[in-house]
Amino acid sequence: MQNFWSKIKLIWTDKNLRRKVLFVLVALMVFRLLAAIPIPGIDTQELNRFLVNNQFFGFLNIFSGGGLSNLSIIMLGVGPYITSSIIMQLLTIMIPALKKIYHEEGEAGRKKFTQYSRLLTIPLAAIQGFSLLAILERQNILVNLTAFDRIINLIIVIAGAMLLMWIGELMSEFGIGNGVSLLIFAGIVSRLPAEISQLIFKYIYPTFDPSVLPLLLGFVVAGVLIIAGVVVVTEAERPIPVTYAKRVRGMKMYGGGSTYLPLRVNQAGVIPIIFALSILFFPQMIGVFLSRFAHPILVKISQILVSFSPTSWLYATLYFILVFLFTYFYTAVTFDPEALATNLQKNGAFIPGIRPGASTSDYISKVLSRITMLGAIFLGFIAVLPLIMRAATDITDIALGGTALLIVVSVVLDLIKKIDAQISMREY
Repeated sequence: MQNFWSKIKLIWTDKNLRRKVLFVLVALMVFRLLAAIPIPGIDTQELNRFLVNNQFFGFLNIFSGGGLSNLSIIMLGVGPYITSSIIMQLLTIMIPALKKIYHEEGEAGRKKFTQYSRLLTIPLAAIQGFSLLAILERQNILVNLTAFDRIINLIIVIAGAMLLMWIGELMSEFGIGNGVSLLIFAGIVSRLPAEISQLIFKYIYPTFDPSVLPLLLGFVVAGVLIIAGVVVVTEAERPIPVTYAKRVRGMKMYGGGSTYLPLRVNQAGVIPIIFALSILFFPQMIGVFLSRFAHPILVKISQILVSFSPTSWLYATLYFILVFLFTYFYTAVTFDPEALATNLQKNGAFIPGIRPGASTSDYISKVLSRITMLGAIFLGFIAVLPLIMRAATDITDIALGGTALLIVVSVVLDLIKKIDAQISMREY
């Protein structure tokens, strides 16, 4: 505890650290202010009814930082930017030129890659914004709109998405931590007071039912254990020993040291869950869109698509399988054992007992495949955990696990590491 308070004191007394922290806090305040400014033409009662009964828009609300719950000017959130980043990562597999820019051109290549992601964000925000506004209008949430009003709303939400992307990048550059992740984190945390108060007024106050006490305590204990498990798996690494060969230059000998190559168990992070949810909720989105048409065939298709409920066991099974498969897929996209083996060989490094080159690449791939299986099973379990808890307890007000929990824990761990790194730099 003393070490904790000493770090807080150092952050506050160091001018640069204090400026970084204050910049992040001010940016988050601006973000929350923007999330409270709605677009014109909203029917509030219809909006609340629609959000309660639609899991897809509840998921989108996470990535809008709560901006979708009141149809704010940043209702799209950082979703278009995240989508563009994922698409660009996937394109590196199919387009060798992009792969070269990202992996071989260093910092300049990454800046160019990021610029492409920004440009791709604009058409994605336009498509997502148009689709979302059209669905909301068909659900009678946006009413009495003229053609000019629709164009203005679309421009507003596109500008809001780009503004939020800019704020996130400013937080990354001038603050501490990943700005986009911090925005999502702030949106999740901002909903906690409302959810806790709702829980208290339903189960504890003004009339307390003693029969629900064991269940509530069970949720608290399970929550602590799940958070601990998320921390352990998020931080877990498989170290591969690496030795640098000795080299003689003139009269001096260089190299000969030993280190290790850390392979993370959860290499893909939360991206596989985002992929899986996007695929599973896409049929529901189409079903909601088709539900406003009167044609019998379209009505039947809409009923089938909407009936694919997030509370069914079929949905949970497909959810787990998709998360498992996407974990392997995204790990293969972002981690290149062949390039790593080549870099080790160029630097005169080798894994003891393994020949450099193709043998090293095969060995790393084999180890990565084994530990990725553990990460994939863990992510799949965390993803379907809320569905399991709801089925076991019939309580829908409390949800343990899922995307929000992974994001919160990952962001907090990353922020702590970066603050410690900044403090270590100041001390030395």
